[in-house]
Formats: sequence, C-alpha cells, structure tokens
Amino acid sequence: MPGLDKLSWNHLKFILNQDECLSNIVNIANACINLGHWPNYFKKLLTVVIPKPNKQSYDHLKSFHPIILLNTLSKLIKKVIGKRLQFHVRANNFIYLSQLGGLKFKSTTDAGIALMHIIHLGWVKNISTSTLAFDIAQFFPSLNHHFLTRILQKAGLDIHIVNFFTNYLIDRKTNYVWNNFSSPMFEVNIGVGQGSALSPILSALYLSPLLYILKNCLKNLNIPVSIISFVDDGLFISQNKSLDISNSHLFCSYNIMTKLLDKFSLIVEHSKTEVFYFNRLHGFFNPSHFDLSSIGGPVLVPKNLWKYLGFIFDRKLSFHQNIDYYSNRAISIVKCMKIHGNSSHGIIPTQKHLLYRCRILPIALYSFQLWFYNRAPLLYPLKILSKMQRRAAIWILGACKMSSLKDIKVIAGLISIRLHL
Repeated sequence: MPGLDKLSWNHLKFILNQDECLSNIVNIANACINLGHWPNYFKKLLTVVIPKPNKQSYDHLKSFHPIILLNTLSKLIKKVIGKRLQFHVRANNFIYLSQLGGLKFKSTTDAGIALMHIIHLGWVKNISTSTLAFDIAQFFPSLNHHFLTRILQKAGLDIHIVNFFTNYLIDRKTNYVWNNFSSPMFEVNIGVGQGSALSPILSALYLSPLLYILKNCLKNLNIPVSIISFVDDGLFISQNKSLDISNSHLFCSYNIMTKLLDKFSLIVEHSKTEVFYFNRLHGFFNPSHFDLSSIGGPVLVPKNLWKYLGFIFDRKLSFHQNIDYYSNRAISIVKCMKIHGNSSHGIIPTQKHLLYRCRILPIALYSFQLWFYNRAPLLYPLKILSKMQRRAAIWILGACKMSSLKDIKVIAGLISIRLHL
C-alpha cells in the first residue's frame, strides 16, 4: 500500500524506465549518504491501526496491529542501502555466526536444519537434547539509538554512513489512521521502524555484540550451551546424559541472558518462554516443570509438542503433526480455491495448475528439508501429501472424486510428490 505520497510501485517502475529519472534518484540516494542526511519528507509515516481478529477484549494495545506505510521512493532507497549494508557486515564477519534472522540468504529453514543437526549429533552419542526458547519483548521499538550508532562504528562502516544513520533515526513523525479518523502528527523517535527495509540488518547488528558477550560468558563459566538467534527469537540448546545438568545449564544461560539484555535496553517476554526436550527413548518422560521463578522468570511446564518458527516438533522428531498441519492447510486452500471456478466456468485448468504450484505446494512442503533426508521414514508423509495432491488434481480438472489417483495426476500435469522433495 502507498504511503503519504500516494505513489505505488507500478508508478515508480514506470518512472525508473526513464534514464533521466533513474539518474536523479541515484543522485538523491548518493547525496543522502554523502551528506549524512535523511530528508524530513521521507521521515513522515502513515500508521494504520488494525484490530487483531478473534480477541476476547480490545482494551489492550496488543489487541491491535499497527501497519506502517512509508513513502515509496524512500522504501526503494532504503532497500538499496540495506542490501549494500548486508554484504558489508557479512564480509567483515561482524555478524554472530548463529544469527539466522534478518539477513540475506538466511531463513527459518536454516534455523530448523541447524537445530536438527545438533539434535542428531547428540543422539549419535546417546545424549538427549534440552532446549529453552525465549522472545525479546517489543524488540524493534526498544533499540537504543546511541548504542546502535556505536555498534555501526564498531562494524567498520564509513563515517558518512554512520552519520546518515544518526540522522535517519531521529525526527520521525507519523499520524495514526483508524477507519475514517486521522490523528495529527506525532513524533516517533524510538527504536527502528518495523517493516522498514533497514530494520532487519540494523536489528541483527544490534544483537551481534550481545551474542558474542553471552557466548564468552558461557565459555568462561564452562557452560556448554549452543545459541541460535532468529531476529527477536532466541534458543538455548544443552546436551547432556543427565537431564538435571542440562536444566542447570539452561537456567544459568537464561539468567545471564536476561541481565545482558537489560544492559542493552531490552527485556525478555517471559510469557513466551518455552522449554522442550528431545529424546527417542521409549521410557522417557518429560519433567513436570522447569522453574525460573528465582531469577524472575516463569514456571514452565514442558509439552508433548513444540511449535518453533512454524515447525511443529515432537520429542522423537517424527514430524507427523507438522505434516498433518500443513497438508490440512493446503487442502483448506484448495477448497477455498473453488470460488475461482469449476469445470464449466472461471479460470482454466492451466491457470489452476499454476496457482497450485505457486500458492499451495509451497505451504504443503514447508519444512520438508527437516524430515526429508537419507534413510528417513517417508511412508507417512508421502501418504498424507499424496492425499493433498489428489484433492488439488480433482479441483484443477473439475473431475469426479472417484477418479484414479495415478490417472488424474497425469492428466492434471502434476508430478509425484517424491520428485518435488
């Protein structure tokens, strides 16, 4: 959606086709960096307040979702600066190695694969894995500007770029829109704008020193805990034959982390802290609770299933619930797609096939990199995903539900699920 300038991406693409216009925009971006200045015109934001669905009460701020709309030209310039900044900080190895969020070529799948790798390495040694997940409260609005500019200097950035970000972070203004109501302009000189193209890399830079310090503290205290970070979601991983020792390691790590976050003007959202245990032994039972109350945390009760970054884990890593969940989501979307037409009217089968490949299949196969590997048991996932594909083939062709699975997939032009993996 366009911001206050009412300029859409289609308009901007048309403008950029003109060489003279493109040259002028490049000159504006270069001037912003060289002068260390972000124009006030680009600092004016539009915030649309949208109520979150299915809330029992709307008496709290967390019941609403603010959508920040920026000037389209400013978004283009920030995307260019953000990409250049990404490559620079990766080249000088400033980013902590296990930071997997807010960076180019990193995704939730990388975090899931890293966790799976650690768990399987432990199982090879007959060691169980304990994990403690935490979330940083109000992460993007809580970043300290002065501390962030100091980190940019430590990252080896040119003084012009540091000056640019110093000016970029201040004097921002927004007006709030609720239905037909529009408020006056308010100053929003806190944190970094969530949704901005520069926010992911700035937040990653902000957390890098904290993770380096945390890792060194744990190493000096001889606490063998691995850390995975994905934007504002963190994960401690402890492996030991003794569950009590693993829990003590997680307890100490959580205590040190909360104190460090306080130094960085950040706090943990204790209500989202979770503990989970991975063990493939038949006689294993989850502990009744994991008590963090002595350090200001919650009393955690381990569950049989754990949802992390969209992946649904059980303690044996069977992924049956995960496959069921995403296959059912894909089937639900297929059912909803019927509004686009049937065998007599609406979009044609070729368009339905393209829609299935682009919209439905990626949902059904989300996280397949975690459960599809050499010698992995594939009978159950292939059975469930084949059912989903059959429903999609029936919708694409508008065929009878009693049609043969093999024949209908061939006619619909769908290859076997196994070949997609």
